[in-house]
Amino acid sequence: MPVYTLPELPYDYAALAPVISPEIIELHHDKHHAAYVKGANDTLEQLAQARDKESWGAINGLEKNLAFHLSGHILHSIYWHNMTGDGGGEPLAADGVGDLADAITESFGSFGAFKAQLTKASATTQGSGWGVLAYEPLSDRLIVEQIYDHQGNVGQGSVPILVFDAWEHAFYLQYKNQKVDFIEAMWHVVDWQDVARRHEAAKSRADVLLLAP
Repeated sequence: MPVYTLPELPYDYAALAPVISPEIIELHHDKHHAAYVKGANDTLEQLAQARDKESWGAINGLEKNLAFHLSGHILHSIYWHNMTGDGGGEPLAADGVGDLADAITESFGSFGAFKAQLTKASATTQGSGWGVLAYEPLSDRLIVEQIYDHQGNVGQGSVPILVFDAWEHAFYLQYKNQKVDFIEAMWHVVDWQDVARRHEAAKSRADVLLLAP
């Protein structure tokens, strides 16, 4: 059976300092992300056993666990590549990401309006969660999603292209309980080249994901 594996970081632990400390990066990737990978694989094994034994008493819990761990693995895999020590600012045509910049303006009115919405969505998640910029294929537009845990408030078929991790393990050692300060700091490490590549890829396969309305 295919298994999920923990991806290597695209940089060293200190690459995002001072925005995110090396200690947080190491713990976040090597412990927390690894736990989601293990959880997804363990749940797949448990589901295989349930099929073999035709024992379905735990199916609801197993399906929920699979969604939780798999979504955590996917979101974190995007998260690491969404950031770079040379990032920040806003997407500009001069940097080769004009299509993304235009899409943000078209979908939100301005970069400033988009930044305010994603910041607020990330900082006000109930409990643990994420703020996400996603491509929505039915309308061919960008939307902001607010994800609690790893699953809630997501439009089916939308493709995440920029994710802000607002779980406490992502910031507490450095920012304590000041989640807003962490989210504001995140804007200094966004890799717009990566976000633009994800946007283009999502647009190119939109008709495969869903039929047009």
